[in-house]
Amino acid sequence: MQLPALAAAQPQQIELFHRLPDTRAAALAGLVERFNAQSKDVRVVLSQADWRSAAPHLLILEGDDEDDFVAGKPRFKPLHALMRESGVALQTLRPPAMMTRTPVDTQGRLLALPIGLSTPVLFLNRDALRRAGMNPDTTRVDTWFELQETLGRLADTGHTCPYTVSEPGRVMVENLSAWHNAPVATVAGKTPVPSFNGMFQVKHVAMMASWTRANYLHIFGHQAEAEQRFASGDCAVIAAPSASWVDFRRTGKLDIGVSPLPYYEDFPGAPQNTVADGPALWAAAGKKPQEYKAVARFVAFWLQPENQVAWQRETGYLPLNRAGLLASRSELLGNDLENVRVAVDQLTHKPATPQSSAQPVVEREKVRRILDEELAGVWADEKAAKEALDNAVARARNGS
Repeated sequence: MQLPALAAAQPQQIELFHRLPDTRAAALAGLVERFNAQSKDVRVVLSQADWRSAAPHLLILEGDDEDDFVAGKPRFKPLHALMRESGVALQTLRPPAMMTRTPVDTQGRLLALPIGLSTPVLFLNRDALRRAGMNPDTTRVDTWFELQETLGRLADTGHTCPYTVSEPGRVMVENLSAWHNAPVATVAGKTPVPSFNGMFQVKHVAMMASWTRANYLHIFGHQAEAEQRFASGDCAVIAAPSASWVDFRRTGKLDIGVSPLPYYEDFPGAPQNTVADGPALWAAAGKKPQEYKAVARFVAFWLQPENQVAWQRETGYLPLNRAGLLASRSELLGNDLENVRVAVDQLTHKPATPQSSAQPVVEREKVRRILDEELAGVWADEKAAKEALDNAVARARNGS
């Protein structure tokens, strides 16, 4: 009598929730497909099962979603502990001070994997510069006054939108303050509170207000519209996240250059460094040890050099470890990672200081929303720069 064959063991299934935009979602799907192809006993499945309604093993979160997820009772398994307990090395860079602090504990250990880091940089339509009679290879935009001269040339030759900014608060307050080593938070008692209404911030927002009146700068209702205006050729220069490089290049319509954010020559110590943030990969709490071991294998796969390179090229996000950092410097990749090179140079231009480090009380989505709401009054010529920033600080401090 022949005994029936034993059923093959089913692979351990790991659910991964995300809300990445389409281009990044395609890169994530490719990564998952490569992992599943080489793994016989673990399978990662992309899921729409949010943590509010279900319990996926992994979640890619940012903004309000991330703020809600980390609030209150811990809903996550710290990544550093998960990897250590699973016996799998966590091959990442030590979280730098200029990186968003949400996925980092007080000892500098990773609570989550910051898979989507970017920092604002300057993108230029090189064809628009040529049409305005400028050589894009020699036109300098290192300082704000050099950029102003460039925008004036563009305006004088008929360009209706010389400059735009995709995230005004993030660029003009968070990053330009760090770029000039100007504080955005102070300590009241033992608690950090927002204080981004100092001399530097008022000066810069006031100058940007003068640019809107001169039609050098146009601020649109939301980030997507500003980036669409640049990608279509309507706007000649944009300050936008470094990861937007892949979206701009994917259109194939523009010859695009990328440069660091400008700085003020008369501000002591500038330029300093900017700050980086973006979505992070969190592991849910309450799973079984064998499930966490499967998660650890997927994280280790993501951090392999060839996958780091593919992730950077396809998403525009910054490297997570030394292998990815070295790849961004490789001449074999041509200018595919030019945005990464500029972003990394900008982030590491000088060692971060307490003033130029990422500030959790400012980088929260609610605070950014308040800031952009108040700045909208400046762009509409309804508020002075100081009034808008004073209002934003007061609202951010009392949570309104």
